[in-house]
Amino acid sequence: MLNEYYVLNNGLKIPKIGLGTWLIDNDKVYDVIKTALDLGYRHIDTAQAYENEEGVGRAIKDSGIKREDIFITSKIKAEHKTFDEAYDSINKSLRTMGLEYLDLMIIHSPEPWAEFRGDKKYFIENVEVWKALEKAYREGKVKAIGLSNFLIEDIDNILKNAEIKPMVNQILTHISNTKSELIDYSKKNDILVEAYSPIAHGAALNNETIIQMANKYHVSVAQLCIRYILELGLVVLPKASSRAHLEQNADVDFEISKEDMDILLHLDTIEDYGEHDFFPVFSAKDQKDNK
Repeated sequence: MLNEYYVLNNGLKIPKIGLGTWLIDNDKVYDVIKTALDLGYRHIDTAQAYENEEGVGRAIKDSGIKREDIFITSKIKAEHKTFDEAYDSINKSLRTMGLEYLDLMIIHSPEPWAEFRGDKKYFIENVEVWKALEKAYREGKVKAIGLSNFLIEDIDNILKNAEIKPMVNQILTHISNTKSELIDYSKKNDILVEAYSPIAHGAALNNETIIQMANKYHVSVAQLCIRYILELGLVVLPKASSRAHLEQNADVDFEISKEDMDILLHLDTIEDYGEHDFFPVFSAKDQKDNK
């Protein structure tokens, strides 16, 4: 599965399975990525806010793998809402990672995290950030540009004001939390959806229905969750640190029946993300607004 691709609306290939690096510290991410690359991963997802870009870049450089064979994503900080802030941050990411270009750069959130899903929509500001991405794209500093956590109205704002159409929208997607309307809207506009936290940041591991379904297919809960995303036609970005979990997450060459997909699509929404509930993307308000 690690060598299978989707094609973005500009013709760029993107591996269907990527490695998420959220909450992996910079001093640990180097070894995780070296292991992942050794196992065949060729899609790495980081962000300025993760504060691990340096370790990611170092691991890629030391891997010995051709740069063009690795797909690397980073994200502009949600708090950068001017053209200059955004453009300067792209250049800083390249310097920090020691790279000449990024395969994909996206806006991390339509609002700063402290105002996530608040009343102010930042439509004008996001257009300015988008223009910075377009400039970097034209200069060859990034091969593709996109969005993250953008709702339909946020995407529509970009489409109405963009010269270059977004290529992806990266959103929280997992069994019991599948934003079908947003996904369909993105697909209609030829924007590929990427799913982060496909295992519900671990919450899916405690869901009895998901556990029983995984047992039916003789796979782990994580494998079922990852395969579910692939069945939807989305990029999946599971996070793992150990070699065993990295290897298991890539071993998803099975199919979920249409009947079982329907069951999984209509499970009650997981509303308790445990200790991670305080993160804005897991907030009750965000789940309510996106059902």
